[in-house]
Amino acid sequence: MSQPVSDFTQVVASRSADALLEALDPEQRAVATALHGSVVVMAGAGTGKTRAITHRIAYGVRTGTFDPVRVLAVTFTQRAAGEMRGRLAQLGADGVQARTFHSAALRQARFFWPKVYGSELPPIVDRKFPLLTEAASRCRVRVDTPALRDLAGEVEWSKVSNVRPDDYARIAPKSGRTLAAFDPATIARIFAAYEDVKLERGRIDLEDVLLCAVALLAEDERVAAEIRRQYRTFVVDEYQDVSPLQQSLLDLWLGGREDVCVVGDPAQTIYSWAGADPQNLVRFAARHPSATVIKLIRDYRSTPQVVEVANKILDAAGTAGLPGQVTLRSQREPGPAPTYREYPDEVAEADGVARAIQRLQDSGTALRDIAVLFRTNAQSENFEQALAERRIPAVLKGAERFFERAEIRQAAMLLRGQTKAGDSGGDLAETVRGVLAGAGWSPEQPTGKGAVRDRWESLSALVTMTSDFAAAHPEAGLAELMTELDRRAAIQHAPLAEGVTLATLHTAKGLEWGCVFIVGAHEGTLPISYAQTPSQVEEERRLFYVGVTRAKDQLSVSWSTSRSPGGRGQRGPTRFLDPLGVRGSSRSASDWQPSSPRTGRERSDKPIPKCRVCGRALLDAGARKLGRCEDCPSTMDQKLYDALFEWRAERAAEESVPAFVILTDATLTAVAEARPTDERSLLRLPGIGRTKLTKYGEPILNICTR
Repeated sequence: MSQPVSDFTQVVASRSADALLEALDPEQRAVATALHGSVVVMAGAGTGKTRAITHRIAYGVRTGTFDPVRVLAVTFTQRAAGEMRGRLAQLGADGVQARTFHSAALRQARFFWPKVYGSELPPIVDRKFPLLTEAASRCRVRVDTPALRDLAGEVEWSKVSNVRPDDYARIAPKSGRTLAAFDPATIARIFAAYEDVKLERGRIDLEDVLLCAVALLAEDERVAAEIRRQYRTFVVDEYQDVSPLQQSLLDLWLGGREDVCVVGDPAQTIYSWAGADPQNLVRFAARHPSATVIKLIRDYRSTPQVVEVANKILDAAGTAGLPGQVTLRSQREPGPAPTYREYPDEVAEADGVARAIQRLQDSGTALRDIAVLFRTNAQSENFEQALAERRIPAVLKGAERFFERAEIRQAAMLLRGQTKAGDSGGDLAETVRGVLAGAGWSPEQPTGKGAVRDRWESLSALVTMTSDFAAAHPEAGLAELMTELDRRAAIQHAPLAEGVTLATLHTAKGLEWGCVFIVGAHEGTLPISYAQTPSQVEEERRLFYVGVTRAKDQLSVSWSTSRSPGGRGQRGPTRFLDPLGVRGSSRSASDWQPSSPRTGRERSDKPIPKCRVCGRALLDAGARKLGRCEDCPSTMDQKLYDALFEWRAERAAEESVPAFVILTDATLTAVAEARPTDERSLLRLPGIGRTKLTKYGEPILNICTR
């Protein structure tokens, strides 16, 4: 007798589900098959946590344990949510919702608010600054942009931590919230005034979205019951970053049920200053006594040498560390030993790192597989300059959603127009580069920061993605590329630009590179000077750990003994290197690998640039770009500058590119000040390299010698 159709389908589904488990290690398989009750996964860096939880969801769907439309997977960034959606789609788990906390809360609030209160959810303000400015004015407090940024941070922390304006002055100091510009009482007054301004305008901010969702669930049983009927199973990624407000929302979603799986790593708790509370993860098992606890310890990302460094850094925390931390075990083949380098100053450090990157590039390492990580954004300038001097492209890592950027929308529109015209012109990559030139892209990166640089980085990422796509699909045309763009946009997956990544340690979390340079690793910066309490110092240790575990193959840690060339070398390496036996030049360490066997220091072999007016050393990056001290009088020939400006405008029109692509204003100023008469003197100016010289040298010199 043949099997009933329903039984046959069940058998096929079971076999298909078992196939999902074949690619998992024992611990990941334990996660995937723990489908009932509460589950907490302590997942070390590089252990495949996203793989484990997406296979768990897919396995639950395949076996019929989970109804896909009743599963809600929550994470913290749109990028992570997009990656999760992409993986779930590949595993056949269609219908599962993967969202950020804010996205899920906003969707629910917009749906239920009219039903409960009879009106639409109030509009969300794009920026807090205008409302905070008015609030500060009402309190008779003068504010500038940096002050507004600080105030916005305090308002956001207060809301996600469930701290009301009336309670701020009492609670904030106990939580280590201190601002140099304002005392807690003043911040509390501005916070209260900000809430009044919002109410008068009929607006809410992003944090209010979570508060509105919590209020709906807590105050209306009908709303709570409907949401709980909709979602039966919850998965929360990066659970160590959950704030008290987000935990309240999760508890309301669950309504006392145990159908939740949380995944996190106590050792990667680095956002306490933003309201994250790692105790939610550490105490999860205590709150859920029947919870299944699983540890992922097999590191597939980093070599044993890198993993050993990471483990030693964490082990040194001792009892000051967080419970639940895992000891990683590398699954990789051995690689090169990490290096620790001391430099006499920050300029020499940047130059040394740039030279090391150039050697990696010359040996065949892709620039996109190299990262320079630092503690604060202010440390990036020297490294940007040092890389630019060697014509090495660099990408400053940001958090914007790629496919929502205005320049990418414009580029997509131009590419669609080219597709409709049916003129793909042969080589796909060349065609796209030609089209994007009309949107402001050029092969050479602009100097400096700001909107122009951000636009170039976005378009360069699109060019890189096109080149990769064309290499993988040689027969593809523009139509196929647009289909791929639409697919990536749907899951919010941004391509990587071809350039060295420059990023803070905080923004590097969740990413990985083959070669990682952690720079500026000296006391006062790592840990940061304002980390005073033991808990704050331990968070800085975990931040260092996060940076170390971004490296797959090669890790280099460096510091400088003084800030500026010629300064007194009084700074030593971070205390977090002590467990590794690494010491500064005044102390010895058998496993320290100095860059120079004679002195233990690596000095730049490149002379410090001098001001062309007064001859002083140019220590500031901005002055080096200008070629003179900023306070030195300009010797610019105005007529020459005007002639160069007019020529640049004409050349830009001929090439259909923005004027800055030809020469930046700073370079025009430098040319008009120096009045070069030959190629050698022109080449010495900032912004003039071999490529610019070949392309524009002759007309520039003709104008200068007229």
